[in-house]
Amino acid sequence: MNHIVTVQDAVTAFADFMEPTDAELDAIEREMPVILADVDLLDAHIVTLDRTPTELDARRIRRARRRALAARVALVNRVAGASLHGGAA
Repeated sequence: MNHIVTVQDAVTAFADFMEPTDAELDAIEREMPVILADVDLLDAHIVTLDRTPTELDARRIRRARRRALAARVALVNRVAGASLHGGAA
């Protein structure tokens, strides 16, 4: 007979000392537009899983893909702009 036991690490995986740091929360906040755009893109794809995509579905997917790409570009530009010191020489 196999005994079922709990694993201490799994039980205490969310202890107080394991909370995200302020830097990690800031990174999540910066990436939130990308995350939300990706969720919208996934939603657009999920709608078409059980049926043949209509022209409206195809447009919705294209718009969601463009928004996701634009959010990624904006994030990269913000990160690149923040890492540059000074200005043009």
